[in-house]
Amino acid sequence: MSYHDLSAFDVAVAASLILINGAISLALGLGMERRLAIAAVRTVVQLLLLGWVLKWIFAASQWSTVVGLMLVMSAIAGVSAIRRTERRYPGVWSTSVTAVMASSWFVLAVALTGVISPEAWSANPAQYAIPLMGMILGNTLNGVSLGLDRLTEELTARRGEVELRLCLGATRWEAARPFVTNAVRTGMVPIINSMMVVGLVSLPGMMTGQILAGAQPMAAVRYQIVIMFLIAAGTALGTTTAVLLGYRCLFNRQHQFLAGQIRKVKG
Repeated sequence: MSYHDLSAFDVAVAASLILINGAISLALGLGMERRLAIAAVRTVVQLLLLGWVLKWIFAASQWSTVVGLMLVMSAIAGVSAIRRTERRYPGVWSTSVTAVMASSWFVLAVALTGVISPEAWSANPAQYAIPLMGMILGNTLNGVSLGLDRLTEELTARRGEVELRLCLGATRWEAARPFVTNAVRTGMVPIINSMMVVGLVSLPGMMTGQILAGAQPMAAVRYQIVIMFLIAAGTALGTTTAVLLGYRCLFNRQHQFLAGQIRKVKG
């Protein structure tokens, strides 16, 4: 098997398929044409920029540049997670960034020390560290976003129940625990669903990319199994950390629910 490099024309043919989305939007009156066009342009521009940056980093092959890029990626992921939520509170940005960074860096460290031999990536750390970090971050930010959104939504909708429990003598944890567990469960549902059908309904990107690049199917499968478990661990740790930090921000040490801190974002 050999690797086939795509030309600009090949990419243009694939990009033209976005017209199908535009046609559906026009036919059904969805009003999404402008958003689709912006999304398509951003996809091309962002990936081209990433390609140039990675080309430079791969050539430099220095830990300082690799760590710097991963820090930027982690920060952007933490911010992006909150941009998807409908309700926010003071400290939500630091909550998200902390949860995303702590979980993704921990899981990546385990991968690079306990799963993949250091001899494999020591010569060019960017080859393994950056792709792994990207896949972990992409799924972790989804879990964090869903978890925090569910937490603030339920606490707002069931404020009376929370305050009644506190008035009856419940601690802040006893009052908030059902909503915390629901929020963590919500954040973990997407990755669990993906794990349930991987290889049967969907052929994951990591495995597909390796096969297209010429890797043997079983070798690609082993890598994909590792990736799925890294992603699952990162999502679980990130979601749990974010939800627990959110709980600590919304309940003080006097066991009071700070419901007034939650505000709904306009638009």
